[in-house]
Amino acid sequence: MAVLRQITRAAVRPRQIATSLKGAVRGYADVPSDKIRLSFTVPHQSLYKDIDVVQVNIPATTGDLGVLANHVPTIEQLKPGVIDIVEESGTTKQFFVSGGFATVQPGSFLSINAVEAYPVEDFSPEAIRAQLAEAQKNSTAGSEIDQVEAQIELEVLEALAAVAK
Repeated sequence: MAVLRQITRAAVRPRQIATSLKGAVRGYADVPSDKIRLSFTVPHQSLYKDIDVVQVNIPATTGDLGVLANHVPTIEQLKPGVIDIVEESGTTKQFFVSGGFATVQPGSFLSINAVEAYPVEDFSPEAIRAQLAEAQKNSTAGSEIDQVEAQIELEVLEALAAVAK
């Protein structure tokens, strides 16, 4: 009988907590803003340091994600792909990243920490196609380790080839 009483009490507590939280509103920024404060860093430099931007599109492992002002807080692991940054002037800058993390914080703050990041315009489409052909050839030849490394290289080059045209 004592066990049943403990189970009943434990089951009632969450309902009491939920009732006491009714009407609670989750807030993000004290002052509503239509901008995102972006910090974008790689190990050797800061590409953006607390700069206001309009939108940032990131290649997350859970799927591509567009971040606007007042986005819900989240932490996302980045996969190889392109980060699109829409600046206040309306221009879009694109950076190819090989991986990293993006953290959206309350108050429209976005921090991106990437292993590597390069402007997309710095890549040669011809060189990418040549490397892609080589990686495809290597993905089925050599030892198991060589094949795995080639698969990783393929993933990165395919993501890069999709945007460097």
